[in-house]
Amino acid sequence: MQLTQKEVSLLKDMRNQEKLCIDKYSKYAAEAHDPQLRQLFDSIAGTERAHLDMLNQIEAGQTPRPSPATDPAPAFQAFYPTSQTPEKQADSYLCADLLSTEKHVSALYNTCVFEFTDENARNLLNGIQKQEQGHGKAIYDYMSANGMYS
Repeated sequence: MQLTQKEVSLLKDMRNQEKLCIDKYSKYAAEAHDPQLRQLFDSIAGTERAHLDMLNQIEAGQTPRPSPATDPAPAFQAFYPTSQTPEKQADSYLCADLLSTEKHVSALYNTCVFEFTDENARNLLNGIQKQEQGHGKAIYDYMSANGMYS
């Protein structure tokens, strides 16, 4: 696959975003108080690593295989009481930051889908975008189950 200069530039931006996601999810998994949240963040960090690998393959001119379909979003049990605790506030901050990050990353993938000329690359990028949207939905679901989203 021959990439245009614009596609190379977009891939660089996306790789940087995926690296940031990996760092944030890994760091936040270590900081999260709720074990469900730690597990969610660890799982998403692994998916983000797979995304980075696919982007590196595209940049190398290869058409990587799409990652498997994402698992259905987990059903979260409320971990926190309705009252605010320092732990709940801390986990709520982590979730809000990562939800905002996912919204941003999904929007960048949307741009890539429209800018890439190779249909296979567009389809792959669209698949990654859907996974990013799934990450945002899982975070929202966690926040909703724990009274963190208003």
